[in-house]
Amino acid sequence: MIPYSLLDLSPIPQGGTAADALRNTLDLARKAERWGYTRYWIAEHHNMPGIASSATAVLAGQVLAATQTMRVGAGGIMLPNHPPLIVAEQFGTLASLYPDRVDLGLGRAPGTDMKTASALRRGLAGADHFPQDVVDLIGLFQASERGQAIRAIPGEGTNVPIWILGSSLFGAQLAAQLGLPYAFASHFAPDSLEEAADLYRHRFTSGKTPKPHFMMAVNVFGADTEAEARRLRTSPQQGFLNLRKGTPGPLPKPVDRFEDVATDAEARLVNHALRVTAVGTKAMIKEQMCALIDTHQPDEVMLTGMIHDHTARLKSFEMAAEIMQELGA
Repeated sequence: MIPYSLLDLSPIPQGGTAADALRNTLDLARKAERWGYTRYWIAEHHNMPGIASSATAVLAGQVLAATQTMRVGAGGIMLPNHPPLIVAEQFGTLASLYPDRVDLGLGRAPGTDMKTASALRRGLAGADHFPQDVVDLIGLFQASERGQAIRAIPGEGTNVPIWILGSSLFGAQLAAQLGLPYAFASHFAPDSLEEAADLYRHRFTSGKTPKPHFMMAVNVFGADTEAEARRLRTSPQQGFLNLRKGTPGPLPKPVDRFEDVATDAEARLVNHALRVTAVGTKAMIKEQMCALIDTHQPDEVMLTGMIHDHTARLKSFEMAAEIMQELGA
């Protein structure tokens, strides 16, 4: 069976609050564990009115406390925003409290705009140091050596698994060079998916991971009818368009047709970016997931879905889990 995992941005629904979003995350995490999800990852974003997962390590700790066996982590921490030592201490603390359950995915983008990146006190120049920061972070999680000047306490000796996240060839090349698992953000930036997967697999050098481990992200919107599933999908379509226009807000309520609230050019742009998606009834999603897996041969699938109604979101992720189990059988 191909492992299947879940990516959560703790969406703040239109008409709801950040507190609602965080409670929904904990509820979804508990159920995701029962449904067989391997990992539950939380993504770092800042200054986004529709996303409540900005304090990623804090929220990961809450999810770890609310679950028993599922791996939990960041998908990811935007490393240009943080000194590696702080990240090592935060995730080292989590790994000390919850051994062998913590993952750390690292991204090179700031996960926000330039003004907010400046407010984080790191700035966009941090991206230039990303490869060295990753190497430094790996070292901080290893057992310290005698006389080592800088140590992560807690953190040293925990060997928290590090993943490289990316949507371009840069991340694929770095993950291959360092021998790390690689997760591709195909759920919103799929253009380099095939080339990145091929580059990663062919240039992989055994390191912390003995063989390549490639994970692709897929949007999933499942419902009893195709019409309802497509209606659920209009929330992230609208949200993505608002972000591109520079007017981010809470996750919009769904509409009957996205094309009714977007121009033809806008619809094409959004649908192109979000095309790695499975949407429809259970049978339809199963067929679409089969096609995606057959085409890209991932070692793991990361499922995500920004759905406005929490009950509908639960149903969609439960349906997706059933499908992945059936495909494995």
